[in-house]
Amino acid sequence: MAGMPFNWCERLEAGRALLLDGGTGSELRRRGHAVHADAWSAPASVTQPGLLREIHADYILAGADVITTNTFAASRFVLVAAGLGDRSQEIARGAVAAARDARAATGRDVAIAGSISCLPPRFDLRAYPDSRAESAAYRELAALLAAEGADLIALEMLEDTEHAARACEAALETGLPVWLGVSCRLRADGALAAFDFPDTPLSGVLDALLPFAPDAVNVMHSPPEAIAPALEAIGTRWRGVRGAYPELEGGATGVPPRTTARVGRATHSPSELAALARDWLAAGARIVGGCCGATPAHIRALRGLLDAADGQSVTG
Repeated sequence: MAGMPFNWCERLEAGRALLLDGGTGSELRRRGHAVHADAWSAPASVTQPGLLREIHADYILAGADVITTNTFAASRFVLVAAGLGDRSQEIARGAVAAARDARAATGRDVAIAGSISCLPPRFDLRAYPDSRAESAAYRELAALLAAEGADLIALEMLEDTEHAARACEAALETGLPVWLGVSCRLRADGALAAFDFPDTPLSGVLDALLPFAPDAVNVMHSPPEAIAPALEAIGTRWRGVRGAYPELEGGATGVPPRTTARVGRATHSPSELAALARDWLAAGARIVGGCCGATPAHIRALRGLLDAADGQSVTG
């Protein structure tokens, strides 16, 4: 309703769907920004704040209800390994500021999701700090996101039980709503496995993390073909809100492309993504959007899908 403040929680409680934004790092690359070899898109929060605001604004204008901060790779241990440890808080604050400024500039009252991942230093699984330092870094980032104005915490690309559990604990300490984002893919035998760990079944990840009682569970940064079976797997264990925002770059691993080149054509067009999302919504998803490779055009197509569904519910 015009003039009324947007309440995303009430929308979900009413059984209506929310629209998340698309990729941030991939969109920076698509617009010519060279991502950092060890810190992915995180430095852009201070080196390209104008471009980052522009991307957030474009997603808002495309119809997103929720935009995600550029903090996927902003945990202190990631930035220390990238030689940016002394700027870690500046980077995180700049990321939230860019999202807030974009919201103010567009005049649309959208929610801001503060992103936290378990990305290892230099993309090297052997380089995690000790458990105490790792947990402290998650807590630091989560607390900063909350203090700077994030409306919820979006835990992204969770694939294991050890590091992901530490991130969950830190997110819950903020008192903000927490969205748990798991990443998976279909193995050759048809089984669902963690995105980067074919020997780790998705079921094991879910069984370890669902007891944290998140406010929503999303299948994210996962190939589109893995979304429907993953939503079903979650549904057998979880009665709460489910969502989906797939990756559309089609990479063989979860490591973001370390290149200065523009991204190639998305694996699915906006209309193709909307067609898939229609099925996900029918299967019970209440949050949809896109991850790497998804552009404002993809989000605009999803907005049309959700608006049409809302119209039918009103007239039906």
